[in-house]
Amino acid sequence: MTDTSDTPGSSPRLVLMCGPAGAGKSTHAQALEAEGCTRVAIDDLLWEQGCTEHPVPERAAARAAVELAARVGALLDRGHDVVVDRAFPTRASREEYRRLGAERGAVVEVVFVSTPREVALARVASRAGSHAHDIVLTPELAAAYYDGFEIPGPEEGPLSVVSGDGGGATR
Repeated sequence: MTDTSDTPGSSPRLVLMCGPAGAGKSTHAQALEAEGCTRVAIDDLLWEQGCTEHPVPERAAARAAVELAARVGALLDRGHDVVVDRAFPTRASREEYRRLGAERGAVVEVVFVSTPREVALARVASRAGSHAHDIVLTPELAAAYYDGFEIPGPEEGPLSVVSGDGGGATR
């Protein structure tokens, strides 16, 4: 992926990393960043507000959500390819960002990081709150997030499925 801001007539890409806590979204988003996307992560915005564990205060979550959408919109408006590192746990949350991208002429794709439950929960259990992508969740909350996650389907639009357990793409 490349920055399309200097390419006349090309549409920016908006990639929505999607998966429960511990799936490996940040790892995949960082790989896309290395390929030229601008990465925007909800955890970075929460960390900047001093949030080190979930659940985060409602006010902080609301501020971070507004800031995330504003940053994504501004980057797309400038023609940048963007990868959003956020759980997108519901179809409605993904649709909100699909609309945001469509309003700006972006090509939107969801990338679902498919990770076995035991792998995701073990990753979350090892978190210590030492950096933005190490935010702590209780085992119960992590399990509830995983079990309540709405897995995207092809009816939602362009979708790629990648393995979060160290394997390759599983499309």
